[in-house]
Amino acid sequence: MEASIEVDGLRKRFGAVAALDGMSFTARPGRVTGFVGPGGAGKSTTLRVVLGLDVAQEGRALVGGRPYRSLGEPLRHVGALLDADALHPGRKARDHLLWLAHAQGAGARRVDEVAELVGLGAAIRRRAGALSQGARQRLGLAAALLGDPPILVLDEPFAGLDPQESAWMGGLLRELAGEGRAVLVASRLMSRLQDTAGHLVVAGRGRVVADLGVDELVADASRGRFTVRTGAREAAMAALAGAGATVAVSGQEVLTVSGLDGRERVARVLDGAAVPYTEIVAYRATLEEAYMELTR
Repeated sequence: MEASIEVDGLRKRFGAVAALDGMSFTARPGRVTGFVGPGGAGKSTTLRVVLGLDVAQEGRALVGGRPYRSLGEPLRHVGALLDADALHPGRKARDHLLWLAHAQGAGARRVDEVAELVGLGAAIRRRAGALSQGARQRLGLAAALLGDPPILVLDEPFAGLDPQESAWMGGLLRELAGEGRAVLVASRLMSRLQDTAGHLVVAGRGRVVADLGVDELVADASRGRFTVRTGAREAAMAALAGAGATVAVSGQEVLTVSGLDGRERVARVLDGAAVPYTEIVAYRATLEEAYMELTR
């Protein structure tokens, strides 16, 4: 099965509200694709259409070149985690995985393999209602991996994870993509995606507003901005603002400068005003800054 997700011209309305307004993108094999956007952008509706839980009024969504509803053994083609809390609270974690595995022709051995892969540990013997949020995310990911699918669709897999757990999750998702899988991750946590995703699809008002590599997006947001380190912050701000720059305080002795043509121009302004400084370097925006600028 081809490992890809194709979303082409999806349109869907809920009454007078257009949830999807021509949503189109492709999540390709071998990379983690981040799917982001503000509330109401259409991310959850798109994932539900991809997984056959909702029907679009126009357009199509294909997994491996086929509609999800046409798959005979869906867990062997697509693994999904949409809600880590969608568990029977009285069922033990291992039993939850067992009934899913049996439904797809897999056995207890595969359950134990995925439980070890996601690091469930002793939580595998606990009831779902007693699991931490982090353990529930691991359990949901284990369920998504039961059929060893070439495609993964995950909604907010970092939610409720502490920094160490988030780093582990990001590393595992990169490994899974490195095996040739298409991994589509919807998330609001830009800091997690910056270290995980190689590509980003940004949605707004039911359509795609950007579809590009993470490094490209960050580079675009960083271009023309510089970090100045100076012990004379007020004097530097006055001189740079007087030259037409936009200046923001980034730290006790750190300024972020934009609006001047190049590092040399920044240096000339400071030198001309006799303002001392120790460093002028190209600024590197965070993914969250780039995202906020793009969706503002």
